[in-house]
Amino acid sequence: MATDMADTDSQAGSTRRRALGEFLRSVRARVTPASVGLPAGMRRRTPGLRREEVAQLCGISVTWYTWLEQGRDIAASPAVWARLATVLQLVRAERQYLFELAECADPEHGREPEAELPADLADCVHSIVAPAYILDRCWNVLARNEPLLQLFEGWPDRDARPNLLRYIFQDPAARDLVVDWEQRARRVVAEFRADAGAHADEPDVRALVDELRQASPVFTHWWTRQTVVEREGGLRQFRHSSGGIAGYRQITFRLATRPDCKLVMLLD
Repeated sequence: MATDMADTDSQAGSTRRRALGEFLRSVRARVTPASVGLPAGMRRRTPGLRREEVAQLCGISVTWYTWLEQGRDIAASPAVWARLATVLQLVRAERQYLFELAECADPEHGREPEAELPADLADCVHSIVAPAYILDRCWNVLARNEPLLQLFEGWPDRDARPNLLRYIFQDPAARDLVVDWEQRARRVVAEFRADAGAHADEPDVRALVDELRQASPVFTHWWTRQTVVEREGGLRQFRHSSGGIAGYRQITFRLATRPDCKLVMLLD
């Protein structure tokens, strides 16, 4: 069984590396020498840049770059992949695809988060009949609809800067509203650690974590446990002031146009 799993992983890795090599060859062929400051008058048998030119512009050896295009099993640093993305003039979707194939975190991803949510995404949230909201990488609430506002009995509108983590760990109303608050709080910390891992060194993420560690012993306790889990769906229960309990299925989507954000819906 273990051997079969290892063979499957090896085959998947080989397929991914071949796809990476094919992608590099394809985008290299479309980059003109003039666009990267090279003389345009030289006669070329094939369009685009030569391998040695890409290697020189990226500060790596020709042999090493050739191995990348051949799909060999070699490792590259995030900085090298970032230089390749720049030299090959990749657009955002292509850059994301490159780093996914390389199984590497983009050092530039999300470094300058957008302050406001595009209007069409906010409109999307308001068109959903179930409670729904959008969170950024710090779990700030960028958009919410009326059903969500009713479910949370006025939050997030009563906060000047609504943030789901601040609500859970600093607002006393959360302990009354969220059924099994202790269990949910533990999982929320592990989900946020997984969510913010690629941005752990960013000032906004560091500031939020520092604030929560100072304000909440519960957050600090679970944060120091280093537990990491994916944000998953499942049953979410809320207890209202009237005494009734409402149950919802949580579904989370990553937004293609804002990969630093996610849409959360609570379906009854």
